[in-house]
Amino acid sequence: MKDASCRIMRVVLCLVIFVTGIVIGLISSSHIDVNWYYNNNRQNGVVKEESVFVDDSIVVKNCTTVATTATATSIVKCETVDCLSLENLVKPREINHGLNDKELFWRASMVPRIAEYPFKRVNKVAFMFLTRGPLPFLPLWEKFFAGHQEFFSIYVHTLPGFTLNVSPYSVFFGRQIPSQKVSWGDISLADAEKRLLANALLDFSNERFVLISESCIPVYNFQTVYKYITESVHSFVESYDDPSRYGRGRYSRRMGPDIKLRQWRKGSQWFEITRSLAIEIISDYKYYDLFRKYCHPSCYPDEHYIPTYLQIFHPLLNSNRTVTWVDWSLGGPHPASFGRENITEGFIQNIRNNGTECWYNFQRTPICYLFARKFDPSALEPLLNISSKVMGF
Repeated sequence: MKDASCRIMRVVLCLVIFVTGIVIGLISSSHIDVNWYYNNNRQNGVVKEESVFVDDSIVVKNCTTVATTATATSIVKCETVDCLSLENLVKPREINHGLNDKELFWRASMVPRIAEYPFKRVNKVAFMFLTRGPLPFLPLWEKFFAGHQEFFSIYVHTLPGFTLNVSPYSVFFGRQIPSQKVSWGDISLADAEKRLLANALLDFSNERFVLISESCIPVYNFQTVYKYITESVHSFVESYDDPSRYGRGRYSRRMGPDIKLRQWRKGSQWFEITRSLAIEIISDYKYYDLFRKYCHPSCYPDEHYIPTYLQIFHPLLNSNRTVTWVDWSLGGPHPASFGRENITEGFIQNIRNNGTECWYNFQRTPICYLFARKFDPSALEPLLNISSKVMGF
């Protein structure tokens, strides 16, 4: 009898252990074992940096091997991102997304109805680089931005397929936006400008927006540029009435009655605008479609759309001038270009203080230009040599 009771107890104990093991296994299988996932996805000793969706709002990503145990089992450290957190909503951590232009503009046009922010907001300036490929003056810009990370953000629009090759420690690292093909003098150039604006608008801290070309340089230090832009009550979009064939001569009467000849304006494409105007521009389809239909090559939409739009709807919010200096004295369709042989302290000083005055916050000022173009890549080395003495950075 005693032996039978012992056998029964052993059977019951085995069943309990068996059932407990099944329960533990089921519970464990309902969660993602990050270590197992990444240990089984290593290639040649390198852990893949992939995103693992834990649920609808939590993502595990950027996993790296931080240690290896005696049994050769890797210990993996991962970053957990809550996609619905306030921080990620107001400042998206990834700018490489799968939105098409229509979806992007819709998302970027959203405006909170509550004026007070539920977080500490520091006004940032979005520097939007429109380039065909490399940024030849990237070292100069990195020097310009150094030490001011809280006050700016960077967005780069290149030709599709081009990858900006920079160090992971560069402020330009990971700042390329999803881009499309751009042709000079075509509506696609204005499309790229709107695409840059929309991507920059996704960050709620961006308050001012500057369009920069690959041949452009700063002529003042960051503190001066930031203060000048953020304290201005106006945007800086060059806008004027050109009665010649290069101005009014590009107007199409088929744009009427929505756009009249007397409202037609011309200006440099290199602009600086406020957040509110940026939202207006990326939200406009009615007037933009008129430019898409009737402003074809020899019309140059990038020189007319934004100046004309602001003239019609927000003339009092614009200074009607640009903050990017350029030399058109040689004539022709392109401005003068400056290389190594042109770069001297006096040359840059003449751009900074060229003897003219302009209006700033309803007062006259000798500081009219914050940036300058058009510079050849050969100008980089001499510019770096004089930047601290002349430009202040």
